[in-house]
Amino acid sequence: MTTMAPITQQEESIDPRDPLLRLTNFFDEASMSLLHPRDKSGVQAAVGRVNGVRTVAYCTDGTVMGGAMGVVGCKHIVNSIDTAIAEQAPVVGIWHSGGARLAEGVEALHAVGEVFEAMVRASGYIPQISIVVGFAAGGAAYGPALTDVVIMAPAGRVFVTGPDVVKSVTGEVVDMESLGGPLTHGKKSGVSHITADSEADAYWRGRRLIGTFGQQGHFSRQKAEAGDTDLRALMPESNRRAYDVHPIVRALLDRDVAADGETEISSFEELQAKWAPNITIGFGRLSGRSVGVIANNPLRMGGCLNSESAEKAARFVRLCDAFGVPLIVMTDVPGYLPGVGQEWDGVVRRGAKLLHAFAECSVPRVTLVTRKIYGGAYIAMNSRALGATAVFAWPGSEVAVMGAKAAVGILHKKALAAAPDDEREALHERLAVEHEAIAGGVGRAQSIGVVDEIIDPAKTRSIIAQALASAPARRGRHKNIPL
Repeated sequence: MTTMAPITQQEESIDPRDPLLRLTNFFDEASMSLLHPRDKSGVQAAVGRVNGVRTVAYCTDGTVMGGAMGVVGCKHIVNSIDTAIAEQAPVVGIWHSGGARLAEGVEALHAVGEVFEAMVRASGYIPQISIVVGFAAGGAAYGPALTDVVIMAPAGRVFVTGPDVVKSVTGEVVDMESLGGPLTHGKKSGVSHITADSEADAYWRGRRLIGTFGQQGHFSRQKAEAGDTDLRALMPESNRRAYDVHPIVRALLDRDVAADGETEISSFEELQAKWAPNITIGFGRLSGRSVGVIANNPLRMGGCLNSESAEKAARFVRLCDAFGVPLIVMTDVPGYLPGVGQEWDGVVRRGAKLLHAFAECSVPRVTLVTRKIYGGAYIAMNSRALGATAVFAWPGSEVAVMGAKAAVGILHKKALAAAPDDEREALHERLAVEHEAIAGGVGRAQSIGVVDEIIDPAKTRSIIAQALASAPARRGRHKNIPL
């Protein structure tokens, strides 16, 4: 992976908000060409290469009226997007803008609306990435929100109305960081997909994503087999213990090179890590090919699905489908989280988004059951019924409406109540074993065809890679609405 061009001593004297400096730091060294002469429009646009991938980028100019967007500046952005559509190239927006220019009135508002229309026109056709390095306020807040991935630098602030307006209307006192900073949008709202450590890190993360979309690569059987390892060794021995799924995801995927060009790291780039953390999503490479990963995380809420995690996963499924990125779905889920709060929060409506996303999805997608998958979550997590390319399971996994012991507690409630106290637990265990043989267990699921194969955990990488490589390469034909 090509590292970023360093800032020279001459560049150090330039205002750090200068759009030419920011674009130069984003593109490969000496690859940038401007799409229009430098002006006072508040926007600079250019074309260049990112890790060798031809890419279009625009940057709002924080040195001119705080990057406020006027008619001419908005035309530059629209032209950038149209150029990217014509060239089928990724487009990146680097944001530092206070919104529409007040002095231009409704004309500026109309121009900002034309930017939004162009973004929607490009949605699902070319990758759109936003890097928020300063304010993205007012109308400029919706620019990043309409794109596929939002990266926030530490100085990034995204809000529709600033603290002064909030105070005057609602009486609430809040500072800019709490209102729209990286922590707020990374953990509470889900607006931000990646929280960067610095502005330079934000550019590197954006460059990495360009490689994911623009250089998707091909599956290599040799690379997959060479990387095979016993993934189940990373799980606790007891099935009742929670665990963090991240080490397993990282071990499944290829290794990559960090921003310094030397350090080896996992290729996994997680999105929305702190929002709805009971499900983990992100991009990586498997045997050389870009893939998307969705995994239940039992460390949070026992891995249950809830309204937020279902929505988070649904949008990611549609993102991968729109750009032809195959999916790996790792499941260990006891079901949907119960409760009045969940029902009032729209778990039915938002959970239906995940069902719709998978049922509509056309890219190759493999499900791996690592421990258990129960109830409605069984269907929602890329089941055979929703069109999974293949469903694999590790030995001893459970596939059922609910855990056998819980099911017996309902089905044989009277018999268990009537049993003597000293015999009740033994009866419960015996009935659970009988129930599992009839209605659950991975063997039963395989016998009816909803699980294709029980696989060796030590061969997981190569088996999944082979299944994805053997499936026809497809790409969905839909836009990527921000669900």
